[in-house]
Amino acid sequence: MEYIDLGHKPGDEVVCRFYVEPNDMSLEDACSHIAGESSIGTWTELSTMKPEIAGKLKPHVYFLDRDSGMVDISYPVELFEPGNMPQILSSISGNIYGMKAVENLRLVDFSFPKSLAESFMGPRYGIDGVRGISGVVDRPLVGTIVKPKVGLSSREHSEVAYKSWIGGCDIVKDDENLTSQEFNPFQDRVIATLEARDAAEEETGEKKIYMPNVTAESNEMTERAEFVKGEGGRYVMVDILTSGFSAVQTLRGLDSDLVLHAHRAMHAALTRNKRHGISMKALARIARFIGVDQLHIGTVVGKMEGDRREVEDIRKVITEDLYGINPVFPVCSGGLHPGSLPDLVSILGQDIIIQAGGGVHGHPDGTEAGAQAMRQSLDAVMQDVSLEEYALSHPELRKALETWVA
Repeated sequence: MEYIDLGHKPGDEVVCRFYVEPNDMSLEDACSHIAGESSIGTWTELSTMKPEIAGKLKPHVYFLDRDSGMVDISYPVELFEPGNMPQILSSISGNIYGMKAVENLRLVDFSFPKSLAESFMGPRYGIDGVRGISGVVDRPLVGTIVKPKVGLSSREHSEVAYKSWIGGCDIVKDDENLTSQEFNPFQDRVIATLEARDAAEEETGEKKIYMPNVTAESNEMTERAEFVKGEGGRYVMVDILTSGFSAVQTLRGLDSDLVLHAHRAMHAALTRNKRHGISMKALARIARFIGVDQLHIGTVVGKMEGDRREVEDIRKVITEDLYGINPVFPVCSGGLHPGSLPDLVSILGQDIIIQAGGGVHGHPDGTEAGAQAMRQSLDAVMQDVSLEEYALSHPELRKALETWVA
């Protein structure tokens, strides 16, 4: 029980909240195993353990609730290397998952003291910066994902993007598994789609955004990001979990003015089991520290798992005041269509990026009409007019509602 200290008051420490299910032992014993394994301890007594190490670096289990299984453990900040997210996670979410002492274990949330938080770069732009670049300051941004996910040629991809933009979308992005396949090479796609962006901006008089997916081996990824910048792009997208947090930190550290859009592909492998793994809330905190500007958080009303409270919690941790670190722009995607927008904006507010793939390209009259319907739906929401009323004079929206809502 050497780590149990219910009277401890955390100071300049890393604090973690875990959900713990012990395996054939008391909660206190399981928490002692967790605290030791994630810091200075091991399975037996050590002749090398100096009193000064134990006194200075040992963690404290200072809160536990047997009814809920929630446990708070604080760690001295000296245990962690500043700016090194992989090392930190190897401690607080590393070997502890494989211990026989626990049946299930989940990192629910964590917090850094100011000294450690400020060792990370954080978002370059965040909400205000992205709004400044896009020119959209008083409403959600509307975007789409080119569909089908894979299979289109570079030229076909750019044509879909163009129709999306002239229909009213602010943003077009690649999907999470489109990188540089033979049918759609990365460089060809970027060149063609940025040309389409320029043409759409000239036609509409609006700023348009393209987010190419640079996800790859880290050296290749940085080369792709530099290529995008050289071609006049301002944004890149990266799958932050499959790429790895260190690779994302490398991307953020480039001498570049690129906006980083973070896709959370594979997150549910860690987050979906509410009794084990890591919560999306914790992953979102990590994403903010390592410097993404935009992050997918869920929709509440779409096709993806995630209830209202969870999605609102994720939004809060990436937007709340945090030592002056820029907030991350929340992105909502997954099964959205024009009929989803009233509830979506009511629940999550105006500081969101709305991404609809099938809800644009699945419109009966095609991509341009689908983009028009999305923009019309948002216009109705911002004017506090019901979609049904607005659809009377907007045929694209009417057809969308007939397709997905009726």
